[in-house]
Amino acid sequence: MGNFYTIFRAGKGRRSKCKRKPVDSFNNPAGTHEGIKTVGADNLCDFSTDSNLCICIVTWNMNGKVSYEDLVELVGSNRRFDLLVVGLQEVPRNNLARLLQDALVESHELLGKAIMQSLQLYVFGPKNSDLFTKELKVDKHSVGGCGGIIRRKKGAVAIRINYKGFRMVFITCHLSAHARNVEERNSQCRHISHSLFSKYWNPYARPAQITVWLGDLNYRLQGINTHPARNLIQRNLHGLLKSKDQLLQEAERGQIFNGYCEGTLTFKPTYKYNIGSSNYDTSYKVRVPSWTDRILFKIEDPDKISASLHCYESIDDIYSSDHKPVRAQLCLKVCKY
Repeated sequence: MGNFYTIFRAGKGRRSKCKRKPVDSFNNPAGTHEGIKTVGADNLCDFSTDSNLCICIVTWNMNGKVSYEDLVELVGSNRRFDLLVVGLQEVPRNNLARLLQDALVESHELLGKAIMQSLQLYVFGPKNSDLFTKELKVDKHSVGGCGGIIRRKKGAVAIRINYKGFRMVFITCHLSAHARNVEERNSQCRHISHSLFSKYWNPYARPAQITVWLGDLNYRLQGINTHPARNLIQRNLHGLLKSKDQLLQEAERGQIFNGYCEGTLTFKPTYKYNIGSSNYDTSYKVRVPSWTDRILFKIEDPDKISASLHCYESIDDIYSSDHKPVRAQLCLKVCKY
C-alpha cells in the first residue's frame, strides 16, 4: 500500500527513521462503544490566556482547480491561532505549498507537509515556531485502484508532531465515493488507522495525545431522496438531516470513530454544488446533498488535556469546487490539579 515514514521539516531538509506506535483509533475493548460525541462550538476564545495551544483546521476537496484568491479566503484574515492545519483533496498540479505560504507570509511559516499525489496535508506555525517542534514525521496509506491517474487519489496522509509538548497526529483522507459504498468506507477508515506509522511501531514510545481526522470522508445521506432533502435545506431545517447521515450512523453502530468528537452540523451539507455557485447539483444525477467533508478529533486522556471547539463551519464564499471547505478551531489546555 505504499507506506513510508520520513521526517520533513521546512527549510531543514532532514530525514530520518524512527520507531513509533501505530495510529489506531478504532480498536476498542468490547463493551466500550461510544460513537461520535457531538460538541457545541463556543465562538468566544481568549487566544492569549484561555488555552495553551490553538489550532485552526481546514479541509477542502478542490476538484482539481485552484486560485490564489480562494486560498486567501481559505486561510482567512483572523490569525488568532498557533497552528494552521490544511488538508486538501483532488489538488491540481500546482505548487500548493508555495501558494499557501504566500497567503500566510505575514504571520506563519510551513512546518511540515505530507503529499500523496492529489492528497495533501500542510502544517503551518508562527514564525520561528520550529523552536517548539521536537518531532515531525509523516506517513501515507493508499486505498483503491488508479484514482491518482485522474487526480482523485484515495487514501490518507498523516503528520505526527510534538509541538509545545503536545503529541498530535493529523490525518487527512479521501475515501471511496457513492452512497452505496458505506461498508467500503468503513473498511478504509479501519485500514488507514491500523496502518499509519505501523511499520515502525515501538511499544515503549509515548502515544499521541490528540488525533484529528479531516477530509472528504464521502459519507452521504441515506434514507431520503434529493428533493425532500433540498426542501429542508431551503427552509433552513437541515439539522433534521443529521439522523440520515451515514457517518454518524456507522459510528453509532460501533464501526468507526469510537470516542471521537465532532462539532454540531449547523452548516448546510457541503456537497455537491454547481461549480461557480451556491446551488446544489442540477446535473442529470441530481445528487442528494451530503456532509462529505468533516473534521473529527479525539483526546486520549481528557483528565490531562481539555479541548474546546471554537468554530465548526463551512466556508461558503468559495465557489471554484463542487465542495465547500470546512473549518474548525480547536483549543487545547493542560489540566492542572
